[in-house]
Amino acid sequence: MNMGDLVVRRSYGGDVTFRVEDVRQNIAIIKGTDFRLLADSPLGDLVRVPHPAMSERTKQAQIKANESLTRLQKDRQEQSRRRLADLRTEWGKTGDKGYFDVPGKVLHLDGDPVYLKKSLTLYQQLRVPAEGHYVHESAMAEALYRLLPQVRPDIVVITGHDGVLKRRQPYDLYSLESYKNSQNFVKAIQVARKYERNLDTLIVVAGACQSHFEALLQSGANFASSPGRVLIHALDPVYVAAKAAYTSVRETVNMNDVLHNTISGSQGVGGIETRGSYRIGLPRLNDLSTLKVTPSVS
Repeated sequence: MNMGDLVVRRSYGGDVTFRVEDVRQNIAIIKGTDFRLLADSPLGDLVRVPHPAMSERTKQAQIKANESLTRLQKDRQEQSRRRLADLRTEWGKTGDKGYFDVPGKVLHLDGDPVYLKKSLTLYQQLRVPAEGHYVHESAMAEALYRLLPQVRPDIVVITGHDGVLKRRQPYDLYSLESYKNSQNFVKAIQVARKYERNLDTLIVVAGACQSHFEALLQSGANFASSPGRVLIHALDPVYVAAKAAYTSVRETVNMNDVLHNTISGSQGVGGIETRGSYRIGLPRLNDLSTLKVTPSVS
């Protein structure tokens, strides 16, 4: 077994495709290719799969990821048509000149550099302004204390790796000690809420696979994982943040979209009623390369 190999676990029925990150004696450190899951496994439990191949669950996750992206793009087009019609009604001739978008700005902290890169690519594809930082989960609270005043985001995403610990048997799902990183996420959320208490001024999206959903919400998150303690897709936090970034400040984020149109569904992500952070600007921005201006100062 070598680093970079794609594998599945026999004991779990080959449900999730992993990439081997490290091998230590007879134990492999493996990371989900599509799910935010970092685990260790005996080498004897792993089955190598060809690189184009993947588990059925991973295939379905990728199909749903593509569907979610298509749905977001269609929603964005429909929003644009509605906003232009509303502008013409509200502003008359001024509205006919069009408008420019001012979506919410995202600060994304991720405990995984590969997932961070994928997330930033998706933000760019969705035209969401975003700044991303790879930060170990244990250092996220300290990083937010420093970054929030610098970046001044509308939305902060706090994610990485998490999970219910196998070594704590019998485990208590009410206790933060039963989770790999939920306690670190809670600390980071608390820092964010000390910076900005208003839930609509700073939207917090937090959590990863099997995170302590209730604790994250109680700490001040607007949206969190995982109500059903299930594995969440690596890009689910991005879809939630993108939805909030392009929902008008006049409206609340459509909870049906969050609960049912993310890749992991209602058992993977949940949240509370929250206003969006999108604004429009008037009139439409000029192309400065073609604008003719008479200089007025020497």
